[in-house]
Amino acid sequence: MPLALLALAVSAFGIGTTEFVMMGLLPNVADDLGTSVPTAGYLVSAYAIGVVLGAPLLTGLGSRVPRKKMLLLLMALFTIGNLASALAPDFGWLVAGRFLAGLPHGAFFGVGAVVAARLVAEGRQARAVATMFLGLTVANIVGVPAATLLGQHLGWRATFLVVAAIGLAAMAALARLVPRIPVEAHQDVRRELRALGNRQVLLGLLTAVFGFAGVFAVYSYLSAMTTKAMGFGESSVTLVLALFGIGMTLGALAAGPLTDRALRPTLYGSLGALAVVLVAFPFTVHVQWAALTMVVLLGAVGFMTTTPLQMLVMNKAKDAPTLASASNHSAFNLANAGGAWLGGVAIAAGWGWTSPALVGAVLAVAGLAIAVTAGFLDRGEGKSSRVVAARSTTPARPAFEDGTGSPGGPEATSPSTRSSHSS
Repeated sequence: MPLALLALAVSAFGIGTTEFVMMGLLPNVADDLGTSVPTAGYLVSAYAIGVVLGAPLLTGLGSRVPRKKMLLLLMALFTIGNLASALAPDFGWLVAGRFLAGLPHGAFFGVGAVVAARLVAEGRQARAVATMFLGLTVANIVGVPAATLLGQHLGWRATFLVVAAIGLAAMAALARLVPRIPVEAHQDVRRELRALGNRQVLLGLLTAVFGFAGVFAVYSYLSAMTTKAMGFGESSVTLVLALFGIGMTLGALAAGPLTDRALRPTLYGSLGALAVVLVAFPFTVHVQWAALTMVVLLGAVGFMTTTPLQMLVMNKAKDAPTLASASNHSAFNLANAGGAWLGGVAIAAGWGWTSPALVGAVLAVAGLAIAVTAGFLDRGEGKSSRVVAARSTTPARPAFEDGTGSPGGPEATSPSTRSSHSS
C-alpha cells in the first residue's frame, strides 16, 4: 500500500477523535461553562450539522481544485475549527467552533476516498478506502479514550489543542506523501449534482441512513448500558468503548477485501449480521463476558457496512463520484442523529436501557430491504446484481509530483472511469 494512504489514515484519526470525544467530555464542558449536560449535548449536534451541510457545500465549491490542494485546505479548516474550540470564551463560541470543525469532515472523506482509490492497482480500491477508514476506527480505540482522559485531567480545552496539533501533523503528512492528482477535465458542479439524482446513488445513501442508524441507536447509549444493564462500574466505560473501536477496526479490515471481491453480497451480509447482533444484544447483555463479545461484534458488523456503501455510491456516480462520496458521510451523520433520537425515544418510553438495540435491529432490516431493492432494480435494468468494487480496461494515471505517473506501482483508474458492475 502507498505511504500516501498513511497520511489519509492519520487525517482520519484526527477527524474520528474530535467527532466522538465530545460524548465523553460533556460533563466537563457543562461544569466549566456553567450549563447543563443536555444543553452541552448541542455540541454533538453542532458538529453533525456541520458535516451534513459541509459535505455537499465544500465539495461543490472545490470541484475544480486539485485533489491534494483540496485535502490540505479541508484539513486546515478542520485544524482551525478545533483551535477555535479550544480557545472559545463561552458556550456559544464553542458551538460555532464545533460546527466549523465538522464542516470539512464529509468533504475530506469524499475526496480522500477518491484519492485512495486512485493510488492503488486495479482490484484493490476498496482495500485502499478501508485503509483510510482504519484511522477512524483506531481513533475509537486509542484517540477517543486518551483524549477523554486528557480532558478529564487537564481540562477539555487541552483535548482540542491536541487534536489541532494532530491536524497540523496530518497536513504535513498530506503535503509530503500524497502525490499531485489533478481534477478530471470533465468534472464540474452540475455534473456532480446530476450524479446525485442517479437512482442507485439515492438508494445507496438511503441505505446508509437506515442501516447505520441501527448502529448508533445503541452506540449513543453504550456508556449508560455499561453501568445500568451490564453491571460494570463507571471506570469500565472506557474499556467498553475501546472494545467497540476494536470491533470497528476488525470490520474495516474485513470489509476491504470482501468488497473488492463482491460488493453487494458484502453489503447484504453485513446488514443482515448487524440485525442479528442487535436482536441478540438484549438477551446477552446481563452476562458480562457475552455482553463484551456482543460489543465487539456490533462494532465489527456495523462498520463492515461503510466500505461497500462508500464504493457503491462512488461506482454508481460514474463520472462524478466525489460529491456522492462526500454526501455518503452526510447520510452517515443523519444516521447518527436519527439512531440516537429513536434510541432515546425507546428509553424515554420506559422500554428499558437495552431497548435501543431492538430499535436498531428494525432500522438495520429497513436498510437491508432498501439495499436488496436497489440490487433487484439494478439487475432489472440489465445489470448484474453482483457489483464488484473495481473493473477497468483502460487505466488512467494521475500526474504525480515526480512526473512518472506512478508512486511506485501500477496505477488504478479512478472510480469515475471504471464500470460499476461485472458482466
